[in-house]
Amino acid sequence: MSTEQSGTAAVPHVLRGTAAVVFDTDGVIIDSAWKAAFDAFPRLCGRRPFDVQGDYLRYVDGTSRLDGAAAFLRARELRPTDAEIQALAAHKERLFTERLRAQGVDAYPGTVRLLRVLRSAGILLAAASASRHAGALLEHAGARGLFDVMVDGGEAARPGLPGKPDPALFLEATRRLGVPADRAAVVEDALAGVETGRRGGFRLVVGVDGAGTPATRAALLKHGADLVVDDLAELLAQED
Repeated sequence: MSTEQSGTAAVPHVLRGTAAVVFDTDGVIIDSAWKAAFDAFPRLCGRRPFDVQGDYLRYVDGTSRLDGAAAFLRARELRPTDAEIQALAAHKERLFTERLRAQGVDAYPGTVRLLRVLRSAGILLAAASASRHAGALLEHAGARGLFDVMVDGGEAARPGLPGKPDPALFLEATRRLGVPADRAAVVEDALAGVETGRRGGFRLVVGVDGAGTPATRAALLKHGADLVVDDLAELLAQED
């Protein structure tokens, strides 16, 4: 993770007046962990391979491992058994754990810059994710200390919080921060995530378009994003 300090950068004008920001964290694991698992699944042989941008955002991001595996397989016109879904999810888990130990993860530099600016301005920060690995990812990236609150998939499962697009996960984060949703913003990269922010009554929903295409940008806006950026550093460069 970059150690770059926020310097004299001002809080982006779109976030001024915001008391808290909730960040989805799953974008840092959009790599070959799911792709390797899906591409090795025998019944997918000869079918269109897993796409780390479109398929991840459409079927996997913001869901549990089991739900994500099932959704993708059904999208490829397969009727997976429960045993196959569980085996595929377990294989992905092993791949992810091995990669995390061997390579670690890096936080996106633009995100880190924005977090430091917001934190220095006294804006409360939460990380929220359906992934049970979200906390470990932040720790490995050296970014856990930038957040006041962390709500991951394991914590969400204990009280039985429903998944996205239900806003329960994000609302739990703001509850822990002591800030109402209408004074908080959500930053998300998934279609279900921006829809979650809109349903939750958040003051602002920022979409992050990792694919950087007109189609994905339009989809994020359609599902509830107030604005879309390719990189969160763009917010720091925007003028009043």
